[in-house]
Amino acid sequence: MAAFRLHCFPESGGCYKAALMLALCGAAWEGIPVDYYHGETRTPEWRARVSVMGEVPVVEHAGRSHTQSGAILTWLSQHFGRFAAEDREEELRWLLFDNHKFTSYLATWRWLVSFTPNPDAAVIAFFRARMENAFRVVEAQLAGRDFLLGNSPCIADISMQGYLHFPQEEWPLDLTPFPNIRAWIARFRAMPGWKPPYELLPGARFPKP
Repeated sequence: MAAFRLHCFPESGGCYKAALMLALCGAAWEGIPVDYYHGETRTPEWRARVSVMGEVPVVEHAGRSHTQSGAILTWLSQHFGRFAAEDREEELRWLLFDNHKFTSYLATWRWLVSFTPNPDAAVIAFFRARMENAFRVVEAQLAGRDFLLGNSPCIADISMQGYLHFPQEEWPLDLTPFPNIRAWIARFRAMPGWKPPYELLPGARFPKP
C-alpha cells in the first residue's frame, strides 16, 4: 500500500489540487476512486468511514484522514517541507481568495457549460462574469512575477491550478486577455512531476450531456 491514499474522482479540481501536490512532491501515492455521481460520498457509511463532510478530496496517511483541499495542501507543504511561501499570511490570503472566488466561480461555470443539461443562460452569464473578474485579479497579481508571491510557486499557486489543466473545451474561456495566466499555466506544465488531471486521477469519467 502506498504511503498516501487519495479518495477522488477525475472531474474534480479539488482532487486534482491534492494529486498535483503529491506528484510535484514526488510522493508515493495511490488514487482511490469514489462513485461520486451515484452518491457514494453522501452515504452514512462513507461519511462514517472516510469523512463526515461527505466530500473529496480525502488524503489518508499514517492512520489519519485529511480533508478540504486548502488544508490538505497546507499539511502536505509542512510534511514535505516544500511549496511554502516566505510570507505565510499572504499565502493564506491567496489560498482563501482561490477557494472563495477563483476556483469556486471557474468550477461552477465549467460544470454548467460542460456537464449540465440545458443550463440557464442567465446563470451561466452570472458565473462567467464573476469568474472573469477573479481572473483579472490574478492577472494583475502575476504582473512582473513568475508566481503569485514571487519567483517560486507556493501552495496558493497549486491551489489555483486546480481547474486550469482540464481540457480547454470544458472551460472555453479565451485566455488572450490573460497573458500572465497563460505563462503561469505553462510554467506549471514544465515542472517535474506535472501531469494533467485525467492522467493523475483514477475513476470512471462522467458522461457529458
